[in-house]
Amino acid sequence: MTIEQRIGIIDIGSNSIRLAVYERTASGAHRVIDGSKRPARLSGAIDEQGRLMPDKIDELVDIMNHYRLICTHHRTGHIRTVATAAIRNAINRDEIVDRLQEETGMTIEVISGEEEARFGFLGMINSLDVRDGFLIDIGGGSTEISLFRDRTLVQSVSFPFGCVNMSRSFLTEDGTLPDTTLQTLEETVHAALEREPWLQWSPGLPLVGVGGTVRALGKLDQAISKYSFPLNHNYNISAARTDDLFEQLRFVPTEKRNKMPGLSKDRADVFITGLAILRVVYRKLQSTHYLVCGAGLRDGLFFDTRFSAKPRLDDVLGYSVRNLCALHPEAPPIHVVQVNRIAMQLFEALNRQTELPERAALWLDAASTLFRIGASIDYYQYSKHTYYLIINSHLNGLSHREIVIIAAIASFKGKSKLRQQLAEFRDLLSESDIETAALLGMLLQLSIALDRSETQSIGRLAVTAENGILKLSAVTSSGPLDIERAEVDELSKDFRKAWKLLPVLEMPYHNG
Repeated sequence: MTIEQRIGIIDIGSNSIRLAVYERTASGAHRVIDGSKRPARLSGAIDEQGRLMPDKIDELVDIMNHYRLICTHHRTGHIRTVATAAIRNAINRDEIVDRLQEETGMTIEVISGEEEARFGFLGMINSLDVRDGFLIDIGGGSTEISLFRDRTLVQSVSFPFGCVNMSRSFLTEDGTLPDTTLQTLEETVHAALEREPWLQWSPGLPLVGVGGTVRALGKLDQAISKYSFPLNHNYNISAARTDDLFEQLRFVPTEKRNKMPGLSKDRADVFITGLAILRVVYRKLQSTHYLVCGAGLRDGLFFDTRFSAKPRLDDVLGYSVRNLCALHPEAPPIHVVQVNRIAMQLFEALNRQTELPERAALWLDAASTLFRIGASIDYYQYSKHTYYLIINSHLNGLSHREIVIIAAIASFKGKSKLRQQLAEFRDLLSESDIETAALLGMLLQLSIALDRSETQSIGRLAVTAENGILKLSAVTSSGPLDIERAEVDELSKDFRKAWKLLPVLEMPYHNG
């Protein structure tokens, strides 16, 4: 890492204090190697004069020193610590910052609402393939809303209300939200939104949510619906579904609500007010649907710290695929590059033979780059481990359905096995998705066969498909292709069954 090999990011939020320790591996990959979350409820510990109470400052010092020890344990060279709304708006802000810096040795950045929105946007835009939309972050003591167009932040605003301070103002003693107080809460939020007329100028866009409220909404919906895919990030929720959940839960006391599947106990008491804020904003923006983003402020701070000259990614999926490869570097890179090159050439030639989905090339490109990552666990069963790693790793820029399809292509060992593999995800996949995965998986297997010796002997390859024959002519070669020819012959029957073409590898016209 240009600054340090390991970076610690600490977010002193209004609801919780979070730590993430990022590492740059020897192969150039970035990953989180440690993290922690402590509920603090700073927004609920502000007295009538607007001061953060002394016992909360003591607690905050203890948490920060604990995080400093964790960072020291990991030999973290650089720690970046930011504080948001609760400290930003406290009357005794300077006293808090001075004490934290004196007793922890850390530099504390108190960021503005606009900076908070910018970092949240950066974390989101580097983890989702979305061009236009609104971004919302409902914190404990503030709510940030941003408009982005063409993956660029256009405008943002920070409001001084969040799920903690609104819960203190509007929830009953048992944590419910009856009609009368709900109406007052909605009027309060609506009046604040009215003061920002630009919020109404871009209807018909998704509302992307970062932060605990929206993530909790996604986890709750997935738990209730028994959703098959183990990822909350990039999860779509309709307005109707959100409204149903809200109406079901707002009359449920906190004591019972914290037993709901998917809803964590440290979120249950403030979740309803967060959801109430979210719904008012959604209606005001005239959004199309909710989209959960698992990344946020800490991720944005990481990119801003690690890639300060250019923190925003141009290619979210490309970065994610390269990072996953670098996390599992056992595969020979030149072999992987060769397989990927051949796979994309075969796809270009055969895409004319059949109707494949619009993003099929993108799926094959990712799968033919990741097919060997499972060897980091065990070479002899690497396809099985590749499947598991892709399903359970963060492949950003893809829908959940697309991640499953790519995992199936990368680990393909036959159509019947593929069907067994994908049975648990039938709520995500159509029959045509399974057919596409089988076709592209077979194409990838042929590409692997064409470099079975892992010597990159085939230089230029000419591909023609006619009269039921897929002629593969090695125009240039740097060595014998006996192994490749044997592998292609072995695969030919299954390939012909899938593609209605018999692959034949012809020896080069001349050696290059």
